[in-house]
Amino acid sequence: MTIEGAGSPAHGVALTQQVIEKVRRDPAASVLSYRHIPWVEGAVARPMDEEALADAVFPSGRPLSPSLRAWLAFDTSLLERHGWFDSDGDFAPLPLDELVGEEMGDMWAEEFTWLAGRFSECFLLPGGSDSRRILAVTEPDAEGEYPVLALDCDDMPFLGLMYPGLDVYLADAAGFLPEGESRGYTELMDHDGYGSRMRRHANQCFAGDSHVEFPFERTPVYAELHPQAERKQRPTRAPDAHR
Repeated sequence: MTIEGAGSPAHGVALTQQVIEKVRRDPAASVLSYRHIPWVEGAVARPMDEEALADAVFPSGRPLSPSLRAWLAFDTSLLERHGWFDSDGDFAPLPLDELVGEEMGDMWAEEFTWLAGRFSECFLLPGGSDSRRILAVTEPDAEGEYPVLALDCDDMPFLGLMYPGLDVYLADAAGFLPEGESRGYTELMDHDGYGSRMRRHANQCFAGDSHVEFPFERTPVYAELHPQAERKQRPTRAPDAHR
């Protein structure tokens, strides 16, 4: 089954439910093809308490996305293993620079301090080898979903839009999106079904661009956040196709 069939692709809860049904059939299967991270710890799903889920919001007060709410009604263990909750079971997001520091080291964290205010609630997701996947609680798209970003510090610091929401991230992890030979981080910007959602996030997150990379002073979002700063004209490279 793929989401590329006839008609419009699924979004939100409908797409997430497709993933859940696949995971139910083999909960011990790995989220990643290159590293064993089981979808469900111990192959027994642990849903969030119904009352707690009904009242749940992010620390900022923003609502949970529909796909996240549907996933937590099925299982909490995958996200718990990636640091989503504190010892009391409450959401424990990090600003972007702190998450980068935890995953990549303090040297790289300093490179992203200027974006920490825009991405103040970030959560780690499985994915990447030298890179990371991050759900960022920002302005939601038309489906009520928050973007999933790719972070890569292997060459030059890079942060870009990879999925328009947790729904599409889960679908890709479950194998519902066909993968081309040179699939790049921001490829879904041109997707017939998900491109409009990606472009909305691009406007909200990166002043219309799909990504930022070093030297950051050249990017539109840097100019938006630092309107008085002189933008230095330095060469940039195309988004890395490595995942």
